Amino acid sequence: MSETLAVDKVSKTSKFVFVLSILVSAVWFVGQKVNVYQYAIGGTVYEMLWLPMVGLLLLLPAFSIFFLFKEKFNLKSLYLYSFLIIALTVSLTFI
Repeated sequence: MSETLAVDKVSKTSKFVFVLSILVSAVWFVGQKVNVYQYAIGGTVYEMLWLPMVGLLLLLPAFSIFFLFKEKFNLKSLYLYSFLIIALTVSLTFI
């Protein structure tokens, strides 16, 4: 019973930020490792998505840290894991 209560405490915003972080990381790594311009439609989709993804790559860590402060650094928070995913994405991109 207590396990379901812990799952219910995860807010929709934190789930959204976490999923968005995974999506941004996936798009960023696909753009780095795969030739997206091999097919015209792939290049077109990538060109339309790269600017919003760069913006999210910059905004998501700030958003995550803000809400992490609000939650008083709860280690079970999805905001912490979202921040770590984006930090790993940025660090692996520039290595």
